[in-house]
Amino acid sequence: MTVNSSLASPKATLDKLAQWDITINKSLGQHFLIDDGVVGRILRLATPEEDELILEVGPGIGTLTEALLQQGFQVLALEKDHRLLPLLADLQRRYPDTFQFMHIDAKDYTAPQQTEPGAGTQGAHRSPQSGLPFKMVANLPYAVAATIVLGYFQAIPAMASATVMVQKEVAVRMAAESGSRDYGAYSVKLQLLAEPRGSFDVSRTCFLPAPRVDSTVIRFDRRVDQITQSEIPTTFMLIEAAFTQRRKTIRNSMRAFFEKQGMDPGILDDLLREAGISPTVRGECLTPKDFLLLGRLFERMQDSA
Repeated sequence: MTVNSSLASPKATLDKLAQWDITINKSLGQHFLIDDGVVGRILRLATPEEDELILEVGPGIGTLTEALLQQGFQVLALEKDHRLLPLLADLQRRYPDTFQFMHIDAKDYTAPQQTEPGAGTQGAHRSPQSGLPFKMVANLPYAVAATIVLGYFQAIPAMASATVMVQKEVAVRMAAESGSRDYGAYSVKLQLLAEPRGSFDVSRTCFLPAPRVDSTVIRFDRRVDQITQSEIPTTFMLIEAAFTQRRKTIRNSMRAFFEKQGMDPGILDDLLREAGISPTVRGECLTPKDFLLLGRLFERMQDSA
C-alpha cells in the first residue's frame, strides 16, 4: 500500500515531537493529522500539477508537507510557532530545491507586497511574490481558518485555489446556498471570489490530540468571471449592510447600516428597484450575483449623482 506521509500515524507523530523536544500547544490550535488515508484524499482533492507552487499554512511537523514534497511539488510553508523552525529547517536541508518556509503569522502574510522571502527561504525559488498562480493546501488552525481563506482570495490574486481543512461548521457556512440558515455575509463574499469544487468530512479521531469537533476538507477555485478587485469594497460593504440585522427586511437592515455609518439611506429604494429586488425580502434570499449587481448599480448611481 502506498504511504503518502511517513509522519501520518500516532507513533511517528509522537516520535517526531519527542525528537525535537516539542510539546503540543493547544492555544495555537495544534492538532496533528495522523491518518495517512486522509493525507491521500487531500492530495487528490487539491489536484496539484507538476512544478506547481503550494502554499501551506501551519505545516506543523510536516505531515502534509512531506507528502507534497515527495511528489515533487514546490512548497512554501508559513509557520507561527517558533519552536517548529529547527524542524522545518531540517526538512529544508533534505529538500533544498523545493521547500521554503517563513516564520510568520499567516494573518500577516501579504504576498504581493513581500520582496524578501524571509527566514528559512531562498529567493531563487518560485514564490507567490512572483505573481505566478499557486494553490493553498493546508490543515488550517480552526480559529483563523475562515479569515485566512477569504482574506487570501481577496488580497492575493495569484491564489488559484484553496484546499483546506476547517471546522465542519465553517465549511458548511463557506458553501451555504442562498435561503439556508447557514448562508450569511461570509458565504456571499467568499462565493463571489471562489466556488466550491468538492469536500469530504474528517473524523476528530484522525488527529492527535483529537479536537472537540469534526472537520471538513473543502476546495474552492477562484472565479474569473465574477467580481473584480475594484468592485470588492463597495459590494462587500453592501453585503455587510444587508446582513447587519439579518432577521429584518433588506431595506430596513441596509437603512440601519447606512445610518450608523453616517451615509444617506435615501438611495436605497432606487437601488433596490433598479436591481429588481423587493425591499421586503431578507438579505439571505439574495444570491451572490444579486449582490454583485447591487454593487455595480450603487457605483453607477454614485458616479451620476
